[in-house]
Amino acid sequence: MQPSAIVSGAGGALGSVIVKKLLSEGYHVSGLFHHENPESTENFKPYNVNLLDEEETAAAVKAIFDERKEVKVLVCTAGGFRIGNIGNTTSAQIQQQIDLNFKTTYHLVQPVYNRMKAQGYGRIFITASKSALKPEAGVQTLAYTISKAMLVNLATILNADNPHKVVTTIIAPSIIDTKANRDSMPDADTSKWVTPEQIADVIAFYISEKAEILREPVLKAFHMS
Repeated sequence: MQPSAIVSGAGGALGSVIVKKLLSEGYHVSGLFHHENPESTENFKPYNVNLLDEEETAAAVKAIFDERKEVKVLVCTAGGFRIGNIGNTTSAQIQQQIDLNFKTTYHLVQPVYNRMKAQGYGRIFITASKSALKPEAGVQTLAYTISKAMLVNLATILNADNPHKVVTTIIAPSIIDTKANRDSMPDADTSKWVTPEQIADVIAFYISEKAEILREPVLKAFHMS
């Protein structure tokens, strides 16, 4: 049976590359979009979902599992970013980042995780950040870092709840080399950045048969400084 995957943020700079990679690996991909409405193909089906809406997200997950019967892989890339330090970050801004990064992920992971437990296997990948693992690197991105750190804790809890059957892995990249980041940081040293293609390749390896025995909960996707 053809393996199936779900990718959130499928229209983004990272998500779109991951979708392309999974398709090349023979997967059927259900792509979750916020506004875009691309066309379906034989191996790709788009869903327009507001991940901030828990019930709407759960309904989309049910529809995907009803159609595909089983889903092997979930990759969460949807989220947002905000610059700000302790001197200028409000609690409302922290909540906004928690909504964009944690809630959108949790609303999707929760129903998918439960279905994967029932089917007896699955791989979940959650996009966090380098600063979530190294909070000292998040001085100027306080709200963003806090929200991403919550995702690391979520993955730890899920792996403790269901060891070896459904594996939840954190992808913790440094700055990702995208057009938006290059435009906002034109003078940055991009040699330290990671590309969407590198992250997609890592995910492709971890869902392959060669990596079936691996239970690594955190993948640090950044160059040593």
